[in-house]
Amino acid sequence: MTAAVPRHLAIVMDGNRRWARQRHLPTIAGHRAGVETIRRTLRAARERGVEYLTLYSFSTENWTRDPDEVTGLMALLEETIRRETKSLIEDEVQLRVIGRLNELSERLQKAIAGAVQATSGGARGVMTLAFNYGGRTEIVDAVKRLVADGVAADDVDEAAIAKRLYAPDHPDPDLLIRTGGELRVSNFLLWEVAYSEMWATQVLWPDFSITDLDAALASYAERERRFGR
Repeated sequence: MTAAVPRHLAIVMDGNRRWARQRHLPTIAGHRAGVETIRRTLRAARERGVEYLTLYSFSTENWTRDPDEVTGLMALLEETIRRETKSLIEDEVQLRVIGRLNELSERLQKAIAGAVQATSGGARGVMTLAFNYGGRTEIVDAVKRLVADGVAADDVDEAAIAKRLYAPDHPDPDLLIRTGGELRVSNFLLWEVAYSEMWATQVLWPDFSITDLDAALASYAERERRFGR
């Protein structure tokens, strides 16, 4: 059976820093360029029938980066959320943010919560940012919820774990795209991508174009998904 258009597209947005270095620009310039790519990718994906777009924005491991870069990323997220919320509302796209948000500053948590609430009525798609996110951390947190809910060992199954993940209402990603030339999952949606199709490109995220997106979707459409069968 032909795969057609993925309902849920997940992307590891890799290459912002390399893009900036190649141009002798500050690292934050690469991240800002990456935000522009998010904007055009979201709209193009939605126009092509993708309902869910999940983007790996900041991992739990990224805290070890240069403090100035981390501070810049936090400020950029808040700035982008505040600036783009109106457009998301107009486009009828819900914003979701997953990860250990309680570890972010109170100011940033409030900005995220406000944008999520403001866009909650969107019926034409969902954009999810994985921020302060780690795939193993998500599974650990799901197990903690199982324990807190008093679930007996004999009652623990895949469904019990899945309903306690950060976004249990999202379908699993159909296609995972990785930019920047690397060939690894990098602790992204480890549970959810168990049977996702994968597509990688050497293109750095700020340069990722609609043509690149179409190439990934065309590759996906040619595949036969078997889910282990």
